[in-house]
Amino acid sequence: MSEQLGRRAGNAQLAWEALELPGEPMDYHFVLQQAVSDLWAARRTDPGGLETLETFARLDLALMEAAPEAVSFDHSPPEQPFVRVTSVSRLITLLEREGAVAEALEVSRRLNRFRQGEDVTARLAEKAEGLAVEGSWERMR
Repeated sequence: MSEQLGRRAGNAQLAWEALELPGEPMDYHFVLQQAVSDLWAARRTDPGGLETLETFARLDLALMEAAPEAVSFDHSPPEQPFVRVTSVSRLITLLEREGAVAEALEVSRRLNRFRQGEDVTARLAEKAEGLAVEGSWERMR
């Protein structure tokens, strides 16, 4: 277990250090996305890395909102001007699995600005509505 913790801490430290270097927004996006991908892949053997994953995914979303060019190419087709972002999708999945459906929905709606996850947003909205109705029914009992 300590080897896993050491590896996670080392990978997270490398990501933090890369974010401190001069670069373009797209460089930072790919550093964050790769860190999230690595932490997601290790989630079964190192669940403690999910907290770091959440931090990196939230940073990536904030970067995208502040600098949309971080996730777009000059030669992108007009119908899909943004690259597919997996870091935020992983965060949405994590939040939903933890039962934070309203928070997952809010993050999903923010991702929609980049023409991604509309189907997930619709599913989460329906789920959130169902939970709200269920909660109201439970309170009436």
